[in-house]
Amino acid sequence: MHIFPAIDLYGGQAVRLLRGDYAQMTVYNPDPTAVVRDFAAAGAEYLHLVDLEGAKTGKTPNIDTIRAILRTADLFTEVGGGIRSIETVRTYLQAGVSRVILGTAAVKDPDFLARAVETYGERIAVGADVKDGKIAIHGWQETANVTTEEFCARMQALGIRTIICTDISKDGVMAGANHDLYRALSEKFSMQFIASGGVSSIEDVRRLAAQGMYGAIIGKAYYTGAVSLREAIEVART
Repeated sequence: MHIFPAIDLYGGQAVRLLRGDYAQMTVYNPDPTAVVRDFAAAGAEYLHLVDLEGAKTGKTPNIDTIRAILRTADLFTEVGGGIRSIETVRTYLQAGVSRVILGTAAVKDPDFLARAVETYGERIAVGADVKDGKIAIHGWQETANVTTEEFCARMQALGIRTIICTDISKDGVMAGANHDLYRALSEKFSMQFIASGGVSSIEDVRRLAAQGMYGAIIGKAYYTGAVSLREAIEVART
């Protein structure tokens, strides 16, 4: 299993939100490139980035910061946050991003999603943000009328290879991952699932790896010192 340490970007800084609430934002480091250097020093090979401003505006306000991050370390980097056009997809991929993550657009604009997959294949991933068994959109502020399993079935039929699945109720609260959800999805579908939200202990990492998850995102647990990134990477490999 691959470990994806996470950086959420806002105003060029590395921040974290509690359950996606912009009013509950903590700045962890004003220099995200310093965070990336620490990740690389701990043995990271993968990186998960979210442009929180982009999630609101549908633009790429942190593109210069992302370019600086990409120059800092040679990591497989995926980026999400308000990606709603082929032009934005192209901007990120041309900047050197390995994979882009479509969220709300994957639900609201199936034509765009299909075009993106047709054009860029496995470099397109989809975020499945789960709230009470349904898919949340627009920065988790709304819930679409589609269940998690219905959504994943649609994505698999379209040829999506990678799903980043976030249990919103677990995000940032250090209460453990939703192992039942991830087990059910990995058993039902053949896509690569990355667990996000609530991965807050080495035991979480060990259980997710044993369930056959493709990846796990570690955010707040790293920043608070609850999880050693180096240890998580070692455990995920076993």
